[in-house]
This record gives sequence, structure tokens and C-alpha cells, in this order.
Amino acid sequence: MLRLLVCAVLVPVAALAVGRRQPVLPQIDLPHSYYYREMYLPQMTSGPAAAAWSPDAQWLVYAMEGFLWRQRVDGSIAKQLTDSDGTDHQPDWSPDGGRIVFVRYDGRAMELMLLDLSSGTVTALTSGGAVNVEPRWSPDGTRLAWVSTVGTGHFLAHIAQTRDGRLGEIRTLVADHRSAVPRYYYSPFDHAINPAWTPDGKSIVFVSNREVAHGTGDIVRISADGAGTPELIRREETSWQARPDVSPDGTRLVYASYLGGQWHQLWLLPLSGGYPIPLTYGEFDNVGPRWSRDGRRIAFISNRTGTTSLWVVDVVSGEQRQVVPRERRFLSPRRPLTVKVQDESGRPLPARLSVTDARGRFFAPEDAWIHADDLLIPERQRMETRYVHSAGEWRMSVPPGPLEIKVARGPGYPVVRRKVDAQASMTVTLPRLAFPGKWWSGDLHVHMNYGGRYRNTPANLAKQARAEGLDLVYNLIVNKEQRVPDIAAFLPGPDPASTGGVLLLYGEEFHSSYWGHIGLLGLQRLILPGYTAYPFTAVASPWPDNAAVADLAHAQGGVVGYVHPFDSDVDPSRDEGLTNELVVDAALGKVDYYEAVGFSDHLSTAAVWYRLLDCGLRLPAGAGTDAMANYASLRGPVGLNRVYVKAQGALSREAFIAGLKAGRTFATNGPLVGLRVRNAEPGDRVDVAAGSQLEYHAWVRSNVPVAKLEVIWNGAVAARHDVNAASADVTGRIEASDSGWMLARAWGEGNEDVLDIHPFATTSPIYVTVSGRPRRSRAAAAWALQWLDRLEKATVGRADYRTRTEREAVLHDVSGAKVFYQSCFRESEGERENAR
Repeated sequence: MLRLLVCAVLVPVAALAVGRRQPVLPQIDLPHSYYYREMYLPQMTSGPAAAAWSPDAQWLVYAMEGFLWRQRVDGSIAKQLTDSDGTDHQPDWSPDGGRIVFVRYDGRAMELMLLDLSSGTVTALTSGGAVNVEPRWSPDGTRLAWVSTVGTGHFLAHIAQTRDGRLGEIRTLVADHRSAVPRYYYSPFDHAINPAWTPDGKSIVFVSNREVAHGTGDIVRISADGAGTPELIRREETSWQARPDVSPDGTRLVYASYLGGQWHQLWLLPLSGGYPIPLTYGEFDNVGPRWSRDGRRIAFISNRTGTTSLWVVDVVSGEQRQVVPRERRFLSPRRPLTVKVQDESGRPLPARLSVTDARGRFFAPEDAWIHADDLLIPERQRMETRYVHSAGEWRMSVPPGPLEIKVARGPGYPVVRRKVDAQASMTVTLPRLAFPGKWWSGDLHVHMNYGGRYRNTPANLAKQARAEGLDLVYNLIVNKEQRVPDIAAFLPGPDPASTGGVLLLYGEEFHSSYWGHIGLLGLQRLILPGYTAYPFTAVASPWPDNAAVADLAHAQGGVVGYVHPFDSDVDPSRDEGLTNELVVDAALGKVDYYEAVGFSDHLSTAAVWYRLLDCGLRLPAGAGTDAMANYASLRGPVGLNRVYVKAQGALSREAFIAGLKAGRTFATNGPLVGLRVRNAEPGDRVDVAAGSQLEYHAWVRSNVPVAKLEVIWNGAVAARHDVNAASADVTGRIEASDSGWMLARAWGEGNEDVLDIHPFATTSPIYVTVSGRPRRSRAAAAWALQWLDRLEKATVGRADYRTRTEREAVLHDVSGAKVFYQSCFRESEGERENAR
């Protein structure tokens, strides 16, 4: 056990710097990568994706398991066509039937490749390190259209002649352009995506968001030589997956739309524009439509079974038929492998599994949901981590060479690696990590369905949570533009799928990107429409502000927290566009928890939190992943960011929320951390006399190495213990000359076993009162007052309020917060005078 007597010199928190993992495909210069990575870029799935027809309409080529496959439409045998160290996607069959153009991802870029079907030879068409996707042959087979980030970092349609397996001069179909319309989830620079040729080869239909505020844009048409301006075909909100395809007779197009619903279906529309009609129906997604060359059928990808599957619909009768790869014929030998995971008693244990070969290729069962991380460490990883979940047993087909198996189950279990050579089966035992106390773990911020490739259900979400060792999950209902994907699933109490040790609950994420997103737990009913300050909509007004929404939630007995708070520290002296409302709502007592570990920068989020605590506010640590649980590429898995609540009796929603509100918590993405001051634990209050010595005991247990275990006193590092280990207990003393708060936190360098920017954990504070006085910081109060000045100025100057009453309601909230921080400022000044 390390022991330290802390000196009086405190180290500023800003001195901390840690190594971080890097985004996948950083050459894409667009915001909110978690959306376009899943909804637009190709991802590896165990089921079929991105199908295209042969010229005779007898065969389909598609991507599956990272390879390309060919299958007769009326057959059951899928034959593998490609095999590489990367993953292959988005094939398109040439009109002469001899070649297939496709996308190959190597972990650093996506390049266009050309497969010669007679020889099996693959040659590269692009090699510049950009992201190149959606290749489409012209009807005569002499040209290609595709989308590339080359030169701009933006998704723009390109076109080029093809000759002798090479591309000629490459031309941008529409120039890079910055729209004047304001956008939040999309870049100010326009994109031109989803290109498709008209049958005469003279025009290209694509999706453009030029001067479109919401969604990925309109369906438009332009001359293939780029002359003129795009002609509008259909104005409708789209979300990356419209992918229009023109019928062979040139009269109409098919595209995927969620018009009037929560899920994509196939719609038919005259090529000249007009009114679309639905071709398919269902509470699931049908996407990626492609006409057969005879114009009779459309192939598409559906997630009606949960994972991806390949279907064909007859355009005349509407009859649908699944094309099932019942037998997969590989290019190289395969052997069966079974992996089992058990606990220390030998019982099957749900867990997360990764299986890779010596070439770094990933393998999974045929029916598994494959998930990919969105970050990696380029120096140590050729490809981002992929994984699958199961109840404790996986059966799959793998190559005969050596394999590496990695098994994980959240922070409470070790990450175990095993080497497999020729074994047909492997059993891995996962022991539970021992750490002080009894705790419940919960992820307060998950979205069951959010426009991803898979179709999730409450039962499957509970399975995902079980495989990550979670006790509780909150599925937060939230909009994705016009859709609210899980709105029909909402229940005021536990879901019937709450079995096997997992409590599945529902809440809401109120979506105001103007005021900051807030989590609403324990609701009896949803607060709809669920968002404000959306420009050019009927809810363009910033009212109701978060304070008003918090009042509505509290009136139902709900709990309110600020979620994924900050990606950078808040400097109100410089940030002229600052409109986040946290500083108001915390002062008015409307915030019950704070996502101290979430989809944000942990250190910046902590810096803001510490200043609010320095004003005497009590703000418990919560945590939530913001995992889109039906994504193939996600920030996750479910439970990546979680809060541990000190267990009191049997697990229930009421008991968990009570512990959360009381601050008997720690938040983490990996390390398990704790703190005790005398006999007090996080959430407790300690009353002492001035000059008292506060003896503390801090501990960390972790399934990855942790570099530092720190004790924070009033926003500064009072003790920094270099542990460089997975387990440590430290003790020390701090002199309490003034009132304050203390917490412990642990962190480490970026690690591929923690699928976050870097390992990080923090306890909630222990509050220390000296001689009955509250904690008051002059600097923190001045910072908060500057922030309020920004909010007041923005409120007065914004024109979107519908009435003067709305504006005055917001200004009233700001004024109430000012009273609190001005009092804090004055009291801190008084304490300074008394100290003199």
C-alpha cells in the first residue's frame, strides 16, 4: 500500500495530459462521425449488404463477412469472390458481366478496386488514401461514378472514364460548396452522395444537401458532364440511406425513405418528380434498393430479422422473397471453432468476443451482430477493434492458421487473451474482479435503435447489457431528425425483458443542441416533441428551455441530468456563441446528476464540473455511453461508460435512482475507483474545524493498466500517485483550512481494450464543511457570471422566440442563476476579508 502525506502545494488540473486513441478515417473533414460512419460508410456485417445484379438478372453480388460473394437469385449457395487483409464492400457488376468494381477498406482508407471475374485478379483503381465509396458503372460500361473525399475531406460525387483497368481523368460532378443555411449535425460544406445513372447515360441522380438545413438532402438530377445546375426531383428529409436507383426504362426511381414513419421502406417516384408511393411496409428497415436489368425486380437489404438479410421484391406483384446463403463456399479452407466463456463456477457467462487471425482479419458466427469501434491506436492497430456478443458460446468458421481470442465483460472482469492453433474448441474462464463494497452498475444513456444497420429489440438490448456485465440500462427515447425510432417501446416502468439480472428502463434525451442535451429518467410519460431550437421548423424557438423541461420532468417524479457535456473546456470570456444552460440549471437546483463520464472529453467535462462544485453546488457523478445499440459501427459497447451506485437492498429503479441522486457513485469507462475520508464515502458530508487533517484512503482496481490515481481537492490535484498498475490503495492527509469537496479519479494512456479516448474514472465528491461555512470560490463564481452574461446576450438577441413571454421566461431563469452566483461571489469576498 502506498502512503503519502500531502504537501500544501496543489497542482492545477489543467496540467494533466494523456495519450489518446485516434478517430477511424480522420481524412474525412465532417462533424459527428458516428452518424455517417454507420449510416453511410460501408461496415462489415455477418449478413449480406449492398447487393447488385448481374446483367442477365440471374445472379446477385453482395458484401458479407468482409468479402464479396456471388449467389444465384433462385439458389442457396454463396461463393466467395475476394479475400484480402482488408474488408470488401459495395460491389457493382459491369454491364458486360466480366468485371465487378467495389470498395476495399484497409484500416486507413477506402479505395476502389476492380475484380476480373474470369481470372479472379483484383487491381486498384484509386490509391490516394482518400475515402472512396458507392461506385456505379455507366450503362455502357465506359465510365464510373462514385463518391470521394479526395482533395476536400467532403463527400462529393466524382466521375471518370475507365480503360484497360484504369481510371482516366477524374472530374468532380459538382464543385465543393459551402451553404449559407445553418446546420448542426452536418457540415456547412455540401455533399453529393448516392449517385445513380439514368439508362441513357446522360444524367446522374444523386442526393444533395445544398442549402438544406436538416437531413442529408434532396434527390436531384444533373447532366453527367456536369453542365448546368442540379434539377430537383424530390424534396424530403433523408438520412444518408436514400440511395435512389433509376428503373431500366427510365421512367421512375426507387429509393429508401422513412416518410411518415420510424423505419426506412422502399418508395417509387416518377423520375420527373411527383408523389412517391410505398412499395414495401413494415416496422423495420428496407434499404439499398437496386433494380434488376429487366426492370421486373428490386433487390434490397432488410433488418427485419435483426441482422442484415437479402431480399428481392417483384415490382408488379409486390411479392417478397429472401435470398438466403444457406451454404457458404470459401476460397480457402475453413474449420469449425467453438468458443465458450464461463464464470468461476463453470456456468456459461455472457460476454464480448473478438477472434482474429495472423493477418488481422476478424471472424464471427454467421448470425452474429458485428460491432466495430470508432477509434484506434494507429501505431498498434492495423484495423479498429471488432467484436460480437453472446450468452456464452460462439460457433464459427475460421481459417486453419493461428488465431487470437479476446474475451471481455465490462470493467468488472479481466480482459483475457488466448492463442488458438488447431483446437476445435476453447473454454475461457472469467473471474470477477474483487473491489471494496457492493455496487450496481448502470448505463444511463443508451439508444436501442437510432437509424443503424440492425433492428434492436428490448430482449436483445438486455442481452447486450448482460454480455457487458451491466445491472441496469436506460434506453433514452430521442429523435433522429423527424423520426423518434423507439417511441413505441416507451414504458413508465421496467420492460418485461428485464430478466437474467438486467433491469431495462426507459427515459428520454431531450434534444436541444442550443441549450445542451439532458437526460430525463423515471418519467411516467414522454415530453414531446422532445427538442427545441431547430431552425426552419415549428420548434425553432429556444423555449421551452432546459429549466422548463426539467420542471416538467420533476413534476412527474423524474430525474434530470446533463449528458455528454463538453468536448472542450468552457471559457466564457472567449466563446461568443456559448448557449449551454448547465450553469443556470445547476444554480436553480434543477440538475440531479452530471454525466462525468460520457460521449465527451472527460477532462474538459471534469473542469466544468469542478467549478460548479466550487460554488457550493452538489452535483453527483453519473455516466452514460450514448451507445446507438443497433449500430455496426458505434461508440460502445453498451456499458462502455457506466455509473456504479452503492447497493442498498435489492436492485430496483427507485433504489438505483436514490443512490444516484445521493451521489453514492463512481463513474468509469474501465477503472474501478473509490474514496473514503475518515468514515465518509462519496455523497457524504464531513463537518470539521478549520485546520483539521482529512485522512483519506483511495483505491483503484482495473482490467487495464492505470497510470495515475489522483485526489482532487477543490478543483486542484492535491495528490497524484503514480501507480502504473491495475490495482492500488493509497492513503494520505489534506489540511482543510476552508470548506470544500474531495474526489478521487484514475486515468491512463489510450488503450485498445478500453474503447474510449482513454481510461478514466471518477468518484462523486465527498463534501467537507469547515465551521459550518459553505464552499465558495470567487474565481468559479466570476466564471459562472461571465457565462450568464453570454446567455443573457444571446437570449436578448435571438429572433426565434415566438412571444415576448417565452424570452422573458428564459431571462427570468438567467436572472435567478445570477442571484445565486453573485451571492457566491460576495460570500467568497467576505471570507477573504475575514481571513485577512
